[in-house]
Amino acid sequence: MVTKKDFEQGIGELARQPGTKAVMRAFTALHEAALADGELSRATKELLALAISISTQCEGCIAWHVHGALGAGATAAQVEEAVGVSILMGGGPATYYASKALAALRENAPANGHPATAH
Repeated sequence: MVTKKDFEQGIGELARQPGTKAVMRAFTALHEAALADGELSRATKELLALAISISTQCEGCIAWHVHGALGAGATAAQVEEAVGVSILMGGGPATYYASKALAALRENAPANGHPATAH
């Protein structure tokens, strides 16, 4: 499984390369703007991004958004419900990547002191 750290290293490499530096700077700004609190909380937006990450089969994105959801205050139970919705929308293939999200949840929730209990 790709970890958040693995994904972060790849993004960092892209951010340092002359040919992709400006693109990554713009992508980072887009990322922050899209996830900023608004009518939807950042935690809700991270859960949406997680569900989309499962549906699009992006392991690095899964790790990133599980970590982001927990950091924004989502509970483990909320992450699990988002995983369930992604299975509904993604069918059989989503079940494989949903298991990746649960692995990322186990990796991130207890060790990092994120709220990992049901609300």
